[in-house]
Amino acid sequence: MSMLVRRSFLSIAAAGFLAPAVLAQTKAEWAAIGQYGDKAAPFTVFEKDGALHIDGEGFQSARLTLIDGNRYAVMGGGELVLEKGTVRLNGKTLAFHDFGAETRDRIHKAVRADPVLLRKRALAATPPVETDRLPSDLVDVTTIDPGIKLDIWYATPDNFMGIPLYEKPAAYMQRPAAQALGRIHKALAAKGYGLLIHDAYRPWYVTWMFWDATPPEDHVFVADPSQGSRHNRGCAVDVTLYDLKTGKAVEMPGRYDEFSTRSYADFVGGTTAQRARRAVLRQAMEAEGFTVYPEEWWHFDFNDWKRYPIGTRTFTQLAGG
Repeated sequence: MSMLVRRSFLSIAAAGFLAPAVLAQTKAEWAAIGQYGDKAAPFTVFEKDGALHIDGEGFQSARLTLIDGNRYAVMGGGELVLEKGTVRLNGKTLAFHDFGAETRDRIHKAVRADPVLLRKRALAATPPVETDRLPSDLVDVTTIDPGIKLDIWYATPDNFMGIPLYEKPAAYMQRPAAQALGRIHKALAAKGYGLLIHDAYRPWYVTWMFWDATPPEDHVFVADPSQGSRHNRGCAVDVTLYDLKTGKAVEMPGRYDEFSTRSYADFVGGTTAQRARRAVLRQAMEAEGFTVYPEEWWHFDFNDWKRYPIGTRTFTQLAGG
């Protein structure tokens, strides 16, 4: 299975389209899980405690009760009809949307114009000047615990930018943060999980590339290079869980690095099991001094991030190359 095909499969799983056998949803009900309507105010169909629910304007986690066929009564009043690729809510047809994929495709088209020039300009840019910071002590997280897995999307072209941004797949963090991840990984083993890191330290020039290449209307999803990011300081980590028995990443309510409301740490959608795993990750991270970024369930900041400087070293330089 190619990297792209594998990621596409995982994306479908994370979206909630692969039904665990323990749930009683029909194929049509399971396929209906997702978001509909307008990106600014979407309606979300999701599973909770074995039943479909809807959340959106005028509805707050309202349970759906089957009337017949594909018609459902909405708790609190109203009717929803499941149709292929759409739902009809009180007579209004709402189309299914994968808002994150739509935004990613738009950014891909913007970035691929000249990625070589984009990188050259970023490396020539100057980061903001800061004073009174602790000395940087970046360490390879896998040297703390080799059981921590890596799946570094930014070392491949399979990311929202569509181009490789790191010279090698690696995860570096300031030593206290890396040591905390080691403790978290060990604590999660009792629940059958391990840590899978998608990103950690990010050189400042990469943040500059993100900002320059992302359409202005989507700048909310990327850090402003004039301020530097917590990733630049080696104190932020993009992380999920993997199953210790299978070695595979678990399903969450949304994909990693997805530019949509499914990425929010309190997103109500997906399935009961997916939301429970998201909570396990968050609780484990918070117990060791990390704080979740509200708009990204996978992004956690170490509590001392303000004390560290913005980093500019490339992965080649960190590896001693």
